[in-house]
Amino acid sequence: MQNYKIILEYDGTNYHGWQVQPNGRTIQGELTRVLSLLEGREVTVHGAGRTDAGVHAVGQVANFFLERQFQAEKLRDAINGNLERDIRVLKVELVSDEFHSRFSAKEKTYRYVIWTGAVMSAFEYRYAYHHRDRLNVEAMREATSCLIGQHDFSAFTVAASEVESHVRELRRLDIEVESEAPGERLLIYATAEGFLRYMVRNLVGTLIDIGRGNRAASDMPEILASRDRARAGQTAKPHGLTLLKVGY
Repeated sequence: MQNYKIILEYDGTNYHGWQVQPNGRTIQGELTRVLSLLEGREVTVHGAGRTDAGVHAVGQVANFFLERQFQAEKLRDAINGNLERDIRVLKVELVSDEFHSRFSAKEKTYRYVIWTGAVMSAFEYRYAYHHRDRLNVEAMREATSCLIGQHDFSAFTVAASEVESHVRELRRLDIEVESEAPGERLLIYATAEGFLRYMVRNLVGTLIDIGRGNRAASDMPEILASRDRARAGQTAKPHGLTLLKVGY
C-alpha cells in the first residue's frame, strides 16, 4: 500500500460540496469513483477541507492509499481522463504513511471575491458575488483588526455546530481592491489554522453589512464577544469563495 497525495482544483458550481452525500454529486464522490475504478476496489479519499456546495478550490489537497503502483504523472493523467473537466488533478506525489491531508495541515487560506458595479462581468459571475453599489472598504478593513488572533468564533459559525471548540486562530484577514472595467473586485483573504463551518462566509457577510453602512466597524468586537450567531451578518453566497492553499 502506498500513500498518494494530490493537489487539485475544481469549479464547485455543479457539485454538492466536497463530502460524499447519498444524493448529489460531490468532489470526493467523483474522486472515489475514479480511484476505485483504477484500483479495482473501494478507495477512501481524505480531503484537507470540506468545501460547501458551490465553493471552488485551486489548491485543495487529498490523500489515499493504493495497492497498485503508479508513476505520479501517469496516475494524474489517468485520474483526469476519467473526471469531468471541472475537476483537475494538478500534481500527484508519494508521501509517508503518516501523512493525512486534513490532520497534517497547519493552515488554510481562502479567498472571497466581491464584484461591485452595475454590470457583472460575464467571466466573473461563477466566482464572485455581485454587489451593485460600492462598499466602504476602509470601514471593512477597520472591522477586521479585532478578529486577528485566537478567539471564540461562535458568532460566525452554525448555531448547532458539532465541534468541541469554536476557538480558532485567524492569522490573516486582508481586503485588496482591483479596479477594472466594468466594475471593481474586492478580494478578501482569510488564513487560519482551521475554519469552522461557514466561518469565512459569515465573516464576509458581516463585513458586507459594514461596507453598506448597515453596521459600524466598531460593532465587530461586540459581535465577536457575543458568541451569538444571530448578532452577525447573513452567510455570504458560496460561489464567491475559493480554497486557495493548504499549508503543511
